[in-house]
Amino acid sequence: MREATVQSFAKINLDLRVLYKRPDQFHELRTVFQTISLADRIHIQVEPARRTKLTLGGNLDIPDNLILRAAEAVLKAARVRAAVHFELDKRIPMGAGLGGGSSNAAAILLALPVLAGAAIPFEKLIQIGTALGSDVPFFLYGGTALGIGRGTELYPLPSVPARSGLLIAPAIHVSTADAYRDLGRTTLTSPVADVDTVTFQLFVSALCDPAAGRDWESLSANDFEGAVFRRHPALLAIKRRLGSTGARPALMTGSGSAVFGLFDSRNLVQQAARELAGTLPAGAKAVRMTLLTQRAYRNRWRNQLAGHLSPVTIWPPRSRYLKS
Repeated sequence: MREATVQSFAKINLDLRVLYKRPDQFHELRTVFQTISLADRIHIQVEPARRTKLTLGGNLDIPDNLILRAAEAVLKAARVRAAVHFELDKRIPMGAGLGGGSSNAAAILLALPVLAGAAIPFEKLIQIGTALGSDVPFFLYGGTALGIGRGTELYPLPSVPARSGLLIAPAIHVSTADAYRDLGRTTLTSPVADVDTVTFQLFVSALCDPAAGRDWESLSANDFEGAVFRRHPALLAIKRRLGSTGARPALMTGSGSAVFGLFDSRNLVQQAARELAGTLPAGAKAVRMTLLTQRAYRNRWRNQLAGHLSPVTIWPPRSRYLKS
């Protein structure tokens, strides 16, 4: 039996624009993804078998879990039969815009080929990830990345410095379908598309070139905020409280419900957490986190698969069990 325990990291959106609804019924997006230190944990056990058997346990029962779908796709692509058991320790809040399910799927795409002694080209992993969900391919890259189209067309950006932050996860589940419907981007021609495109370009330019003196934090925006805050006013109150502690930016991630704030030091994060204590809605959790650069993200992956990896340092991680 080969086994490993891996972390499956969450993401935030440093900026998110929804331009219009496409003919394929998906929405045209412009976003910047960022991995963060908050993570689920997945223990994986793999044994050769005549017939493939996939089982999943854990602290939360999730119907149609992407872990099993990702595992099935990996073994099929690798032409490998195995008995694989997953144990999920779910720590990323669900329905909060943090990409927990997508991150779980990507974790299996990265880890299972290594443990199963298979080599799957990165392009094939991206293809499998895209079929599983729009956010999955990003987690195969990590760090900071520009996403366009459905969010699956990705362009890695220079990593944002590893700033500390505070993530507020309220006990509110935001329906992504409701968020898109309330936003009202229902046609190919949207009056806000041109404006959003220009302001997004300014944001990315400032993010990638700090020396130019532009402040990306003040340009950061999430188009879902207006629609989601009208349906859930408590989230607007959380954002305002977080902003009052000095967070720059204070922003909702994805279609909600989590709101994050970034600070220049861990001391400021601790101070903000103290100021917010007792002021948040019932059930809301404040979680300290840091931004993960692409280098840090990939190093963590190599460390948690150590012992199973080829000595060749490449991405995605390569199995030491591959037959020459």
